Amino acid sequence: MARLTLPQLEAHLFGAADILRGSMEASAYKEYIFGMLFLKYASDQFDAEREKIVAEQRRQGRSQAEAEERAERPSFYSDSLFVPEAARWAHIRDHVMKQVGSGLNKALAALEEENYSLNGVLQHIDFNRKVGQSQMSDKKLRDLIVHFNKQRLRVADFEFPDLLGSAYEFLIKDFADSAGKKGGEFYTPRDVVRMMVQIARPQPGMSVYDPAHGSGGMLILSREYVEDSGGDPRNLYLAGQEKDGSVWAIAKMNMLLHGIKDADLRQNADGTLEEPAHLEGGELIRFDRVITNPPFSMNYSRGTDDADKDHIPFPERFHYGWTPEKGKKADLMFVQHMLAVSRLDGMVVTVMPHGVLFRGGEEGRIRTGLLDDDVIDTVIGLGPNLFYGTGIPACILVLRPPGAKPKERQGKVLFINADRDYYEGRAQNYLEPEHTDKILAAYQGYEDIPKFARFVTREELAENDDNLNIRRYVDTTPPPEPQDVRAHLHGGIPQAEVAAKAELFATHGFDPAVVFEPKPGHSDSSSAHSGLDPGSQYLQFRESVTEKSDLRRIVETDAGVLAVEAAVTQIVTDWWGRVTAQIDAVTSGEGLVKLRHQLLSDFAKSLSEVTFLDRFAVRGIIATWWNQTLADLKALAHLRDEDGQGKVCSSLRSSTPSLASRESSNALSAQPSSVYRQMVASWVATTLDALADARSSRAALEDDVVVRLLPEYRDHLMALESQVADITARVKAAETTDNEDDGAEPDYDELSPEALKVLLTAKRRELKTRKAQFTTALKDASEAISEAEALALVMDSLRDTLLVLVTRKVVAHRRQVIAALETWWDKYKVSLAELDAEREAAADRLAGYLKGLGYE
Repeated sequence: MARLTLPQLEAHLFGAADILRGSMEASAYKEYIFGMLFLKYASDQFDAEREKIVAEQRRQGRSQAEAEERAERPSFYSDSLFVPEAARWAHIRDHVMKQVGSGLNKALAALEEENYSLNGVLQHIDFNRKVGQSQMSDKKLRDLIVHFNKQRLRVADFEFPDLLGSAYEFLIKDFADSAGKKGGEFYTPRDVVRMMVQIARPQPGMSVYDPAHGSGGMLILSREYVEDSGGDPRNLYLAGQEKDGSVWAIAKMNMLLHGIKDADLRQNADGTLEEPAHLEGGELIRFDRVITNPPFSMNYSRGTDDADKDHIPFPERFHYGWTPEKGKKADLMFVQHMLAVSRLDGMVVTVMPHGVLFRGGEEGRIRTGLLDDDVIDTVIGLGPNLFYGTGIPACILVLRPPGAKPKERQGKVLFINADRDYYEGRAQNYLEPEHTDKILAAYQGYEDIPKFARFVTREELAENDDNLNIRRYVDTTPPPEPQDVRAHLHGGIPQAEVAAKAELFATHGFDPAVVFEPKPGHSDSSSAHSGLDPGSQYLQFRESVTEKSDLRRIVETDAGVLAVEAAVTQIVTDWWGRVTAQIDAVTSGEGLVKLRHQLLSDFAKSLSEVTFLDRFAVRGIIATWWNQTLADLKALAHLRDEDGQGKVCSSLRSSTPSLASRESSNALSAQPSSVYRQMVASWVATTLDALADARSSRAALEDDVVVRLLPEYRDHLMALESQVADITARVKAAETTDNEDDGAEPDYDELSPEALKVLLTAKRRELKTRKAQFTTALKDASEAISEAEALALVMDSLRDTLLVLVTRKVVAHRRQVIAALETWWDKYKVSLAELDAEREAAADRLAGYLKGLGYE
């Protein structure tokens, strides 16, 4: 049986959310999904552990009845959850038919009661909770139960062990996307979190604290960072506090599903400022790293009397000053709390609104105190719309307790302005690996980077009244577009402007002489550029360039451009051929960590000669590829660990054929290793699941496994789908007009509406039959391939994913070349003199018309 893949599990969870979507907001129904998922996983995994215990007891000579009796003892489940009868899925599925919400609540309570690690977690989920004027109906809840029953959720069924944790993160993100502004209360985009963790660089043996932990992403990714760095993630103390009980429960489940059982997450209704929860001996616990995205712009309650029950505890935390309790200015209070709970050599990395950088009054005095103590290490400005709940840009502050800064950074603050470094999405912007890599390189380096990063002395900050507005010190505004008055007046493209773009053109293999020629009558012996006449000060477009659209065609078909782009593809292909063996040999854990570092390094070296891709873009390509294919790489590593044979034998790899030459490789199908055939089987299962979903069926036909195994069948299916859609549209058009031929294509000109309907029925029947046959055909094709063919399919798919990313960067640079030419067309193609002449000619024509009409 094929393992459950991440796309399959994500689709399964998305389907569960679809059952409730529209009934209420995502912020209201997310607990139902989380609760049901946790019940199903806990029960399924318990069944797996119970079967092992029964089998072990049987091996020890006990009867089946005795073995099953012993398997009901909680003491046997010290390393996993014990699920009592009321919380087992079979009971929920078969017996909870009426008052379903109450039955599910009882299941949650029974599960929590039997497991100390769940203490207080599941009680925040209430399946009877009213949303508006009503509560969830029995039918909806039964629909959820039926849906979750479709998929068994045992770790042994997963393509890699942490599959459920990854899927849970997907679900949290989906809820954050749906919840909009409310999503920011529990979710920080993982690209931002990952960068913050890389800045903090937690190490084994350290403690990491998030005073507003939300769904727990900062802590989980801190653990992941330690593991990816080759350290022991178990040797990391994770602590956090959350005000919202339901969000705290989400985080606790997130930790457990990621295999983190000992995270010290605490919750109270007053929150971190008014009631810090991590105390030891009546004192605040200190941490090595504080990483957080606290709620922006809150009010808080200070209290004025020691006897006041609302008196804020540990007021020494705020020795730099107190911000106004009203006016939503608690941001710097959070900052001071973070510093107060940091060890002397610790570090704080926190998201903050830009207002803390420049607002005056008490906030300004607090900021001066922080600067005087040399606490502020780095200020990083981020782009807009990266965070849920706010479209305004935010910043990241890196702070260290007094005296903790490295010597070379003392007395200075590093400003990094990354407000233009982001990828613009449809609803939300996000950071790509190349953006985070650029920010990290600037943070870790000790030199200024023009228009991006700069160290600013304490003296200069004081001269600016300790205003930390980032653009005051690092302005990323691009230079103004040059304008040549003579060219605007008399026409022509200034040779100097073309020369300024020489590097842009040369790195992409384009000679501007292809589109430009010297403009007669304008010479300057000091000018020189490429293949153009050095004596010409102004250029003009060649006669072959008659329209603006010609510029794109010329660049895209230029021999020099094509040669450079083909060379880039060849470099990547050659590099892939060299690293395939490393990917083939990867195993779980440390093997994946080493592979990632090796690929990043090797890829950067191989593409160093591609001068139009800077090192951040190059590293970003391979980092993005790694993120996109990580689930597959984890699955390969896990399968190879289970297979126990290490990499596929070299004779198999060296003789790997293309799928087109199957006859030459049938003898290899008997090879003992089945790692790659299992991978292909998982891909096929994922594709078939997607094919059954009307929303994604056509996209499923684009999957690599379909393209490579059944290319002709796929093309026929897609053609049938297009025909059905076309005929359906014609039938609808014919039903709304008496003119049945109006707008018809030649193929259907002579068909009446009745004939079209008959044809549509036949095509739909054929499509349905072919789809049903397609499932069998795809399974048969995947089962028929040898391990060598499967290896070729998997490796070619991984390679092509990388080539798509490389091509995207190449095309983006080519567009810059085209944009430069189009800018000159827009600016200078028509001169003022020509415009005047056209205006005068138009005026003369108008005068002639008026005269002819007798108005003169």
